[in-house]
Amino acid sequence: MNNQDSSLLPAIDWLETIIDARFAQHCKGSGDRGIPRLQLSTTNLRLAEFMRSHEPDAEEFALLMLALAPHLQPDFFGKIIAEYLPDGGDFPEFGGVRGVNHRGLLPTGETAQFVIGGDDLEKRLDVQRLLGPEHWFAKEHILWLEPVPEGEPVMSGRLTLNPEVVEQLTLGTTSKPRFSMEFPAEYIETGMEWSDLVLPAATLRQISEIEHWITHNDTLLGDWGMKKRVKPGYRALFYGPPGTGKTLTATLLGKQTGKEVFRIDLSRIISKYIGETEKNLSRLFDKADSKNWILFFDEADALFGKRTDIRDAHDKYANQETAYLLQRIESHNGLVILASNRRGNLDEAFSRRFQSIIHFPMPKPEERHALWLNTLPERMMTDAEIDWQAIATRYELSGASILNIVHYCAIESLANPAHPLDNKRLEKAIMREFIKEGKVV
Repeated sequence: MNNQDSSLLPAIDWLETIIDARFAQHCKGSGDRGIPRLQLSTTNLRLAEFMRSHEPDAEEFALLMLALAPHLQPDFFGKIIAEYLPDGGDFPEFGGVRGVNHRGLLPTGETAQFVIGGDDLEKRLDVQRLLGPEHWFAKEHILWLEPVPEGEPVMSGRLTLNPEVVEQLTLGTTSKPRFSMEFPAEYIETGMEWSDLVLPAATLRQISEIEHWITHNDTLLGDWGMKKRVKPGYRALFYGPPGTGKTLTATLLGKQTGKEVFRIDLSRIISKYIGETEKNLSRLFDKADSKNWILFFDEADALFGKRTDIRDAHDKYANQETAYLLQRIESHNGLVILASNRRGNLDEAFSRRFQSIIHFPMPKPEERHALWLNTLPERMMTDAEIDWQAIATRYELSGASILNIVHYCAIESLANPAHPLDNKRLEKAIMREFIKEGKVV
């Protein structure tokens, strides 16, 4: 093992001692002394922190270490078994499977039952309960059993430790998940501040309500005892034309409250294959359930739209996908924001379940004037004859469109530093943006 995981050696040695004792009891009939606790002072700070935050008992900690051991020492189990079977052969009571790429033995539920329970049936059933859906291992998505082919014993499934937990215990960090088919969402952030966001006062007041929920929800549910009366999580709908600040608002909420924001790419979630959409959504929510994230579903009309009349099998499954998504959103314990271009596109069944429905309208002339002045770089030379109030009044543009225009003008100014931005070049840039958006000019 390298230096970074060498501090886990005391825990590995502890596990090896437990397994040796179990083999001795099984093969030689010695007494079962149970599993001793590992003293926190003998292990590394990362493991000690995990144990303080989760408070596992000795059996739970043994399960955790059984799943972690192959990540630290590939032939950990093989070497132990070889001591008791020097001539080779199988040891079915110990369980274990071979991986696709990993050449050592990987522990299964049966391995855990042998190490923790031995021949004691009641203790073996206790291990099965530890790996059940009601245990905090499963609820916090820390440790679980890999599904097995139909008809095979459930406990023959491989013990699977969440890769983030492996990374946390070995390296002390947890990387942000990368965008993939397994995790169809991307982390988004911004360098902007609330002062850069120009919105009507009514919209800003509703956004502050979400911020209040993020700040005070734990107190409300715990100290005020509302957990049994209200559903977990918060659901908000942002609706309005493109470019009016919906994504920026979600990102700023995360920045202000210290939460990571993930934008869900619905085009990667929706599948033409029946049943695949639910699987994609399930993977996403399973990963997010134990996190303190904000989930931002952009262009939500694609999947959250009005449910269709059932004309064929695909319509039937499309409605099932909608129902499944509604259920997962309602049970999610974090903040979920849906963004739509038009509120009327969404099914009323969804609308009734939102705590907030917030309109992001096209900015009015005075708001567009503020956006122009906020967005212009201080170092860009502009002609004094440009009447920014008149420009804001004449051209109906979203904040995103104004940013695109200013970006284009800034690049042109850098390419032609001798010529300040004048009315002619500005209006040319505005017309260019209108054409790009397909608007009649």
